[in-house]
Amino acid sequence: MSGRGPAALCLAAALAALLPAACARRGQDLHCGACRALVDELEWEIAQVDPRKTIQMGSFRINPDGSQSVVEVPYARSEAHLTELLERVCEKMKEYGEKVDPSTHRKSYVRVISHDGTKMDLSGVKIDGDVASSLKFACESIAEEYEDELIEFLSHEANNVKDRLCSKRTDLCDHALHIPHDEL
Repeated sequence: MSGRGPAALCLAAALAALLPAACARRGQDLHCGACRALVDELEWEIAQVDPRKTIQMGSFRINPDGSQSVVEVPYARSEAHLTELLERVCEKMKEYGEKVDPSTHRKSYVRVISHDGTKMDLSGVKIDGDVASSLKFACESIAEEYEDELIEFLSHEANNVKDRLCSKRTDLCDHALHIPHDEL
């Protein structure tokens, strides 16, 4: 028994040293996945809006000459629409599951219910309430903390919003610049 004591102590010390790194990676995977899913969902919602739909922006005051400083802008990428989307988009996280890469053991989050009803390959995807609730909580935290950045990026059509926002601007996915661009 006395021979096992130092070995067990070394093993416990090694596990204690690795545990925070594993927890940190799990948290980073979760926040990165939530950010990427959030952007995917926002972009999908924006694409569903009729491009001809507009909203009036500007001042509704009447100038001394009787005119108004009102302009019409596309509704889909308006601040009003984006703010409305940010208030409810994280509810969509219940439509996601967790997938673990067998070689790297990194977690990613994928839709388990398609937007258009097509059958999806769900092999290796863990679907459970804890995953959905963790993802929703992370999504809400990101939406709240980075609301201005999300509106800034999404108010204009831009390429690679997921990478630009989740990796470069926020560092939520700084480990994941190699993640493939998945399609909804």
